[in-house]
Amino acid sequence: MIPADHPRYRSLLARERLASCAREGVVSLEGLAAHGRGEAFDYLIGERTTESALLAERTAAAMLLSARSPVISVNGNTAALAAASIAELQSASRAGVEVNLFHRTEERVEKITRLLESAGVEVLSGRAEPLLPLSHARALCLREGIFSADSVLVPLEDGDRCQALVSMGKRVIAIDLNPLSRTARTATLTVVDELTRALPSITGACGEIDPEEGERLMRSPDNSYFLRAALDEIRGNLEHALD
Repeated sequence: MIPADHPRYRSLLARERLASCAREGVVSLEGLAAHGRGEAFDYLIGERTTESALLAERTAAAMLLSARSPVISVNGNTAALAAASIAELQSASRAGVEVNLFHRTEERVEKITRLLESAGVEVLSGRAEPLLPLSHARALCLREGIFSADSVLVPLEDGDRCQALVSMGKRVIAIDLNPLSRTARTATLTVVDELTRALPSITGACGEIDPEEGERLMRSPDNSYFLRAALDEIRGNLEHALD
């Protein structure tokens, strides 16, 4: 039992949740390592949503709302930590939701699908085909899902698939705490924020943005602005820690 007044309460809850889902086969063991890497970067940005991240989240909402066929790509970590938030974002953005995994087995896909559906997510179904230009299992996707999407939200992504999606002409919105990662540098838009903070913020923005603001946000600073802002935040926090 983790006491609610523990200074690392939210972080420890997330770790417990991921460990439990790993035992159930929803999260891969490799996913646990990936989470730890992201958590380290969350320390560096101060474990908070920065002003630049808030702008990125509103921009992400505008991109989803303006898309012809938006899709949210979900892996095991995302499903374990944020299934309910995915359901809320799907409702607000009318996006499809597809399960896409690097360490893919049909059993894991089914377990993740059931977890999402139990939270109210409508998960796209069908026969996955090797439609993306990749040499591993993330090439597998649904023809009427990620393959046909014009905009894809990819929380907790790996860089080569992000690059493949961009090369196919898709707008890619990444949620990535590491502003130096291949994913962050390749995506059309990177939200440098923790998943369970970022998703509700994007959902809230979907219900607030009017057409005029949406058009303005779509003309907002390019991705390099958001990456530089995150690095400036990290630099400032490090300098403060050394004072």
